[in-house]
Amino acid sequence: MVSRADRVRRCFPSDPHLSVSPAEVELEEAWLMEAGLSSLVTGSAAPEETLPPAEVLLSTLTRQQVTTVRRRLDNYNETLKKRNRQPIRDVRDVFTEPDDDSADRRPSPPSHHAESPPSHHHATTKTIRRNAHRVRPTLPMFVYEDQLPEHPSSPTNTHSPTLTPSPPHTHLPPTGRLRRADWLLRDTPYSEGVSEHKRGGTCWDCLRFHGDDNSELQFVPVSPSEGLTCADDLSSRDLTRLGFISHIEVSTFLLALGVHTKRTRPLRRRTWDSGVFGVPLNSLLENDKKKFPGVKVPVVFQKLLCILEQTGLQTEGILRVPGSAARLKYLRRELDRCCGAFDWSAVRQVDAAGLLKLFIRELPTPLLTHTHLSTYRSLLGVSSEVHQVQALQLLSLLLPEVHRDTLRALLVFLRKVVFHQDQNRMSVWNVSMVMAPNLFTCCHRSNKSSIAKQREEMEEAVGAARLIRLMIIHQDLLWTVPTFLLSQVRHMNQASNQKQLGLSRTTRRLLRRRNDKNDRNQVTELCEGVIRVHAPQHTKVSTAIQLDEQMTARDVTSRFKCEDIPVQHLYEVGGNICERRLHPDCLLLDVYRVNPHCDWLIKP
Repeated sequence: MVSRADRVRRCFPSDPHLSVSPAEVELEEAWLMEAGLSSLVTGSAAPEETLPPAEVLLSTLTRQQVTTVRRRLDNYNETLKKRNRQPIRDVRDVFTEPDDDSADRRPSPPSHHAESPPSHHHATTKTIRRNAHRVRPTLPMFVYEDQLPEHPSSPTNTHSPTLTPSPPHTHLPPTGRLRRADWLLRDTPYSEGVSEHKRGGTCWDCLRFHGDDNSELQFVPVSPSEGLTCADDLSSRDLTRLGFISHIEVSTFLLALGVHTKRTRPLRRRTWDSGVFGVPLNSLLENDKKKFPGVKVPVVFQKLLCILEQTGLQTEGILRVPGSAARLKYLRRELDRCCGAFDWSAVRQVDAAGLLKLFIRELPTPLLTHTHLSTYRSLLGVSSEVHQVQALQLLSLLLPEVHRDTLRALLVFLRKVVFHQDQNRMSVWNVSMVMAPNLFTCCHRSNKSSIAKQREEMEEAVGAARLIRLMIIHQDLLWTVPTFLLSQVRHMNQASNQKQLGLSRTTRRLLRRRNDKNDRNQVTELCEGVIRVHAPQHTKVSTAIQLDEQMTARDVTSRFKCEDIPVQHLYEVGGNICERRLHPDCLLLDVYRVNPHCDWLIKP
């Protein structure tokens, strides 16, 4: 008779590309921790304010995403056994095989507020003994269809306005075919749309965006009226949960494309507590916030970019022509000694370029982070440019906030350099080749020199330059949250709220009936599309507004104009989101349909 353990291993075999040696168990453990599944590793649950329960996170994943987590956990447990250590959680206690009829179910959209059955899953620090005859708890699991739609719905809006409100002179001139990045609007994850690649075929995106034409692609951002949001518009709690799903999705996406990543231990770098160079970005930003509370990028980094923008954009060979090594060493010493009192007027543009590259190169944690640097390099194995951009987008959303903001400031500056290429002779490829050694540190540290080693280093440099080129050209897409990711965050918040209540389905139904009876008039208003906007900093504290198909957030904020508060925004608060700042052109009726129980708040 075949045991349950054998059935699980047959259905979900360990991936040889994901298997790790006992010496690398910490890397596999780190993957689970970064996915928000620390309770599966430590056996103790984190506070709800910090991390959602493991079963809540898993209930929002698709079938392929769940399979990725299952393989990781299985490999982690197998590695612990090789080290004669008992795993905290058995893979069969976390996952159960879905029934045949439930495997084809689709998740309910967040606007329906579907209730998931109460979970009996629990965490424990005790060793869980294997017992094939024991009844295992089940987890509620939302699944999506594995087939890519034959005719994906395309929005009716055909114009292509830019998403980033940067000046027109900062945008790159069109160098190839312009295509609207409407894959951001799909409800299914990227990993669900590339199933054809597993069978050696070609997915819809490859056929649509590439076809038989090999000319250069340039994707145009989707209009903000389509309801997309940027990472900066979400609260820190929503960003944390977004990072968990993005982390799992990028691994699932690359595996579906046949690309395998292997993490390496980061090189140890000396970290300084004071000064400028070799100091972590977080430490620099904390010190800067004492003088400039609203700053998001270290001041010294902004100063260097400002000098280059004011004096060097039209200088031939900017970023490429090196300055004096002795002068660069002197300026570095002076910056480390007295950064606050440093005389920036004496810094020339060639000095600023050298200091900028040195600053990025000597960060103790690379700008793209040790955690994701190997994943960035693995994107060179993706043949389709559209899939490379999609993976770069997921990785950008995974970066810590200060790293993401600093990278964004750098890419905006590099785009300005490329825009003036007729004067400075720095094309997008030249800029990418110059910046590649600074953003992507070399993997080889041996002193041996050989033709094969030099060729490998050159290939790595060219590959890194290709990635930087994509980030410069498509930077407006990197900070945009795809529709499917925000939907999964809403599902997670909703499931977490239900778990915190700890109420049975019957109790929740009774409470809902009582609330409907007591607040019948208010519910009737909401059903008709009436919202109440709160503005605590204005004399008119709140007002009721009837929504229509064309009303935007700008229309609402214009009713609360105040000379003391020149810039103010409309926020979506509560319901199935923690807090989200709405774009001025966002259609409010779409937000209302997705999150009808949220509060509407106006603040700076």
